[in-house]
Amino acid sequence: IGQPSNSSNLCVMSSRAKPICADRRLILNGLTAFAALGLSGCVPDLMAKGVSARNAVEPPPGYDPTLLAVTNRTPINAGKSTPWYGHGRSASASIAEVVFYRPDTSLTGRAAASWNGTWQISKVSPVSSTLTQTLAERVAGREVLLYTHGYKESFESSAISAIELAEGTGFNGIPMLFSWPSKATLFDYGYDRESALYSRDALEETLLALLSEGGATRVHIVAHSMGTLLTVETLRQIWARHGDLLAGRIGALVLASADIDLDLFTNATQRLRSIVPKITVISSTADRALAVSRRLAGGVDRTGGASREQLEGLGVRVVDASEHGGWAVIKHDLFLSDSEVRQVVRRSIERGRG
Repeated sequence: IGQPSNSSNLCVMSSRAKPICADRRLILNGLTAFAALGLSGCVPDLMAKGVSARNAVEPPPGYDPTLLAVTNRTPINAGKSTPWYGHGRSASASIAEVVFYRPDTSLTGRAAASWNGTWQISKVSPVSSTLTQTLAERVAGREVLLYTHGYKESFESSAISAIELAEGTGFNGIPMLFSWPSKATLFDYGYDRESALYSRDALEETLLALLSEGGATRVHIVAHSMGTLLTVETLRQIWARHGDLLAGRIGALVLASADIDLDLFTNATQRLRSIVPKITVISSTADRALAVSRRLAGGVDRTGGASREQLEGLGVRVVDASEHGGWAVIKHDLFLSDSEVRQVVRRSIERGRG
């Protein structure tokens, strides 16, 4: 796939056959899809050609499998033992350091990864100092990749996605996660949406600490699914208070499978004009999870499920991943599961360095 233009079409399939790998997340997503699509009346195409496989990859030299996680979830077991943080809404955000087991790239390790997943959390260490102080000390003079997860995610699953994102894009700065209080269950879409909106102040506090003078040199943001609603609304909140003052420190803004009302997103681009050229929307008209969200939202198009033609007039970069995902049933996490889509994220980050 070449360098995408403002209306890039990511619909080139590899001529080399991809291995069939039933990892645990694909299995769970498949079961979720049947339940969700059963409610929506959709029938997935199980005979689609190709399949995405997420294999363990040796991290680049010097890559440290450690993640800074900011969360406004209520802590469980003081945040020191599993499940660390729950779905309750905390009045203030806290920060923790998450350490992972490095992927085992041996044949045995790859076989185990097909079921257990590539990464596993080794330890979570809550940080006692304030969020602003901690971030000022940790990110000063460094680039940051901040991931905001979507609907139906636990603290653990969102942390693993964040480290997979950093590993899959070869990011050499500081990987970070903002984990908001999702209930991580199939039938709590409403709770999750309200929790995402509840989390705007906590994410604003995080972004202001990262973007302020003496903070990160550049902050790249990747938001997934319902996390795009939280991210876009938080940026609007920041712009309402600070204008374009912090725009120069924002690098790439990647919205993957964006579960945000298209009308709401269109309105937001009018307020965020200074960073609209930095926005990349990874869309897919084959995203079955967004098809369900559209029905739950009264038939209003979701940004991540809109056509390229609907999006390109807004001035954002558009990457159409409709033909990717192979046998995956939902096709809602292609930015992690599909190698070519991951490269789109990587190139967006490279462009965001300006």
